[in-house]
Amino acid sequence: MRESSFVQVAGRSGVHFQGRWLAFFSGCDYFRLANHPKILQAARTGINNSGLNVSASRLTTGDREIYQTLEATLTNFFDAESALLVPTGYVTNLIAAQALAGEFSHVLVDARAHPALLDAAFFLACPVLKFRHRDVTDFHRVLARCGRGTRPLVLTDGMFSHDGSTAPLRDYLQALPRGGRILVDDAHGAGVLGQSGKGTLEAEGVSRMRVIQCLTLSKAFGAYGGAILGPTALRNKILSRSRLFAASTPVPPPLAHAALGAIKLLGSDPLLRARLHANSARVKSALRAAGFPVNNAPGPIVSFCFEREKSAANLKRKLLAAGIFPPFLKYAGGPEQGYFRFVISSEHSRKQLETLVAVLKSVAAEACLLPASDPA
Repeated sequence: MRESSFVQVAGRSGVHFQGRWLAFFSGCDYFRLANHPKILQAARTGINNSGLNVSASRLTTGDREIYQTLEATLTNFFDAESALLVPTGYVTNLIAAQALAGEFSHVLVDARAHPALLDAAFFLACPVLKFRHRDVTDFHRVLARCGRGTRPLVLTDGMFSHDGSTAPLRDYLQALPRGGRILVDDAHGAGVLGQSGKGTLEAEGVSRMRVIQCLTLSKAFGAYGGAILGPTALRNKILSRSRLFAASTPVPPPLAHAALGAIKLLGSDPLLRARLHANSARVKSALRAAGFPVNNAPGPIVSFCFEREKSAANLKRKLLAAGIFPPFLKYAGGPEQGYFRFVISSEHSRKQLETLVAVLKSVAAEACLLPASDPA
């Protein structure tokens, strides 16, 4: 990987880059709450009330009322039995795995799972088997290899960040034996998918009975930190077994206040989610009509790659000429040559969306869908 280009946020839908204001279709701040006036004010309140940092583990002297309030709000928003706030979205999976180590016979992991899930698999102290990306048939094949009387744990993203597709959770649950469980990294689905924003579980119509949902507060909620949603028994195991949780400094209080404000805002304003999905549908339908390779994924993401490096360079020039920052990525697990990922937000204007569509239409003949399986 190479270092990314420096940009400075400017407004709710743009950045300053090399002396210009450009429309920004990058990052995963789906509602642009990181710069919402109410969320910024919530962070200021946190600074005034609690300072910048607690400088200690929550299990020593670093616990604060805001953390418990935020956990209660998360529990209510996601209709979960319990929620545990942790320092980052990445470590949610690792912390949960530390608590669950030794309880499962096998780990089944999607071939394009986020690196955080691959890292978490090491803590589970059992054989790790990969199945093809979102492939239910291959999932059945790999599950059969585990044999009878097994207790597998499935690791998968909820909404995959490379193209906005979702894991077929219902199919996985139907195939799992009684003792099997699923750990879902729902960093991108939480707040975005489902009628009320509960994420991939709500969108897929599955219960929480055998599912652990891990999420981040740095994407749809525009703040920072992570949370693990599951039964109270899991929370208790984490508190007693996870050294990563026990030895970590928690989320800075101002960001916890910001996250609390963001959850309340998303819970009280369904128009934000409606506008996000309307913007996404407008872009995708216009591109499909022009023959552009757009999948039917529910996430507000349009992604594709080019076989020729010259074509990618040409699109970058066209985007810059149209006043759009080129969101070109070379990311772990993605195509070696890199790819374009356009993230639609609730705050993009119709003019910005129409400009994006016009530019992409001009390269429709050269673009191709991302590979369906892990290129590694």
